Amino acid sequence: MAFLIKRPNKTPLGLYIHVPFCRSKCQYCDFYSLATKDDSLIDGYLDAVCDHIKEAGELAPGYKVDTIFFGGGTPSFFGAEGIAVILTTIRRNFDVDDGAEITVECNPDSVSDRLLRRLRAEGVNRLSLGIQSDDDEMLKKLGRPHTYSQAVMAYQRMRKAGFRNISVDLMYGLPGQDIQDWAETLDNVLRLNPEHVSCYALKVEEGTPFAELKDVLNLPDDDTQAEMYLTAVDTLKGRGFRQYEISNFCRKGLTSRHNLKYWTGGEYLGFGPGASSDFAGKRYSLKRDLQAYISGIRDGGDIIEDLQEIPNRERAGEYLMLRLRTSQGIEAREYEKMYLLPFAPLEEVMEKRRRLYHATQTDTGRWVLTPKGFLVSNDIISDLLLAQDGSEPLKKL
Repeated sequence: MAFLIKRPNKTPLGLYIHVPFCRSKCQYCDFYSLATKDDSLIDGYLDAVCDHIKEAGELAPGYKVDTIFFGGGTPSFFGAEGIAVILTTIRRNFDVDDGAEITVECNPDSVSDRLLRRLRAEGVNRLSLGIQSDDDEMLKKLGRPHTYSQAVMAYQRMRKAGFRNISVDLMYGLPGQDIQDWAETLDNVLRLNPEHVSCYALKVEEGTPFAELKDVLNLPDDDTQAEMYLTAVDTLKGRGFRQYEISNFCRKGLTSRHNLKYWTGGEYLGFGPGASSDFAGKRYSLKRDLQAYISGIRDGGDIIEDLQEIPNRERAGEYLMLRLRTSQGIEAREYEKMYLLPFAPLEEVMEKRRRLYHATQTDTGRWVLTPKGFLVSNDIISDLLLAQDGSEPLKKL
């Protein structure tokens, strides 16, 4: 009689590939990217990122890749040929799940039928389209290299190519924007009927062109931004979208599985200059310098900017900070089992927030923030971290 030996399941792993090339830099962008189509740089990047993937694959035999995300920069500007080479390298060096979610970020101006056909042929099954606004004048102010009509056309091409999981990115709190402008943007874009919507408030980052113009940008004040946020929550809920994270909304079952790894403590490996990883208990980021990345991979030099082994209490704090961004929230037994710290001091904080309508508790005992709670989440998390810092580890469960 033959006996089946049950093998342990492999640990899920996400891969992020940072493509650092754009047609042009947006006025608000602080991500590492270069406005270039220099073939020598692109070829050097492609060789380096593929060699990096080969090296990393040897370190992950006990993992199964279930999400792959191409971000940037502008992966669609980089092109389908390079993406195809990277995907082939990944499949040769990692154990990739047959049902893996594979996402590619696209800008409307660099979407073509040829690009989409190739991406589909390579197994890409999710696209993220950076629309940002339906107002052409606003798009110019933001430095976006496309018009709204190009965004609509790109979306229609995606549907025609057979993509059935499309996310759109929108921004609010823009220069001179008011509540009515934002409501109209939501209404217009939702007519496209995407599966997923990300709504981000404009944040003026140091070192960007907008930072130098901050005083004359005529940005909405904090109260108006908060009202815009709540408008998005109500509008999207009314159109059948579920809010599963502060800025993210989806049709049933169509969350961004890759991004959920960041918010729920999953493991991921990043490739390309500026990419970050959380793998095997360590967190690190790569240098934000393409030439340093290329030469480091080629010559065996150091490409890591920061490497940390995260202590248990800090991981516990991240659990609170990240899980409360999501609809999953936090739960006493889960927290105590994972970190061997008492939940009771945190329960007191959440009870106070419940009385302020900032938090609620589900039927299963999980604490989650309300939309109004999301608006003051930094304050809530600060209170939770103070309560956690004053707690003694549990001796036993």
